[in-house]
Parts: sequence; C-alpha cells; structure tokens
Amino acid sequence: MKGLISCMVLALLWLAGPVAAQTAAPSPDSFETLARSRGTPDIPGLNIVWLIPWGPLENARDWRNIVVHQSEGSAGSAWRSAVAQSQRPSRRGVTIWVETDGTVYWAAAEFAVPNHLRDGNRNDNKFIDNSSTFQQVDNDSSIGVEFVGNYPNVRRPVTEAQVAAWRILVRVLQIRYDIPSERVFAHNWVDYKDSRYCEGCDLAKLARTQGVETAQRIDRDR
Repeated sequence: MKGLISCMVLALLWLAGPVAAQTAAPSPDSFETLARSRGTPDIPGLNIVWLIPWGPLENARDWRNIVVHQSEGSAGSAWRSAVAQSQRPSRRGVTIWVETDGTVYWAAAEFAVPNHLRDGNRNDNKFIDNSSTFQQVDNDSSIGVEFVGNYPNVRRPVTEAQVAAWRILVRVLQIRYDIPSERVFAHNWVDYKDSRYCEGCDLAKLARTQGVETAQRIDRDR
C-alpha cells in the first residue's frame, strides 16, 4: 500500500512539473525577444486581438513617443473602434485600443499614421515642461493607445484590468520601439483637451514610474 501511495505522489509531481514550467514568468531576455518579434506573438499577461499582425521591425515607423488617450467611449466600444481603424488606418483614432476587461486590440500597421493628436499644441507648461513637446509630439512620431469606458462620466477612472494590461503593454511598446519612460505622455500633457478631466494622466504617470530599461537608457547611463 505504501508503495502504491509513493508511486501516486511521484506521478503527481511529474505531472505538475510541465504545468509549472508553462506558467512561469518569462525571463527578461525572452520578453525582449517577444517584444521585438513579428506576427502575432503570445505575450504573457496580455490578451491581444491581432487585427493587424506585426511586420518586420525594420519596417515600422520611427516611433519616438507613446501617447495615452481615453476615448469618452462606452464599455464594449473598443472592438468596433479597432475594426474601423483597421479598415481605414488614417482615420481619427489610434493604433491600439484597450477594452475595460483589459483586452488589447492591435488595429493598425506599424507604419500607418492614425490621426490622434493636434500636433502638440499645448505650450502652457501646466502639466509638464512643454518646451520639448510643443509642435514636436505629433502623429508622425507618436504611437497612440486608447482606453475606452469613461462614458458618460469622463472622470471615471480606467478599470483594474486596463491598468494591469497597460503595465505590460507599455513595457512592450517601450522595448519594441526603444522609447524611454520620459517619452510617454498623457494626451492632456501635449494637447489642449477636455478641461473636465486630465485625459490619460494617471496612466502616463504609472508608465513613467516603471522605469523600463531600453537601449537608449542603457547607452545614456553608461
């Protein structure tokens, strides 16, 4: 009987081994490899719906900034907006849409330029020093991420699921396009926007506190 129990325990441990290996967090090197890959990679912690797959990284636009938006759209609107964006990439909108449940929709090719900014028209230094953003943070240089769900109350914060997705997503974007944390902006920081709330501000602040290591930062700190 004791021998049978020992065999059962060993069998359970053997079965548990592969499961633990599958659920382990990726190493920094493997995460960077995924972030710089092509196609539709399965990135741990992110549920990405790929309407447009990644192409070769060398064909991507030279994105130098990340701009965070909130759409004043209702919960459930990310899918519709992303589909419309994929059909006409240059329309008003962004490359990436994030639903209230944390689902990420990649909606435009990496070389496409959606219309999501007013060419960095803010110059009052209200939120940040705008000397490096005024008429410099524009559509051509900035990849946009839109979070839906703050309709009809624009002051409604993003959901916990959106925050969790953003923590990983912004890391992916920074590594893929070599964008330092200080080049992550809220829409309200660079453009004059709705005065009732600060669009994207909490998310941009969160991204900046993560301090993601990029090639630019490593070279600068040497």
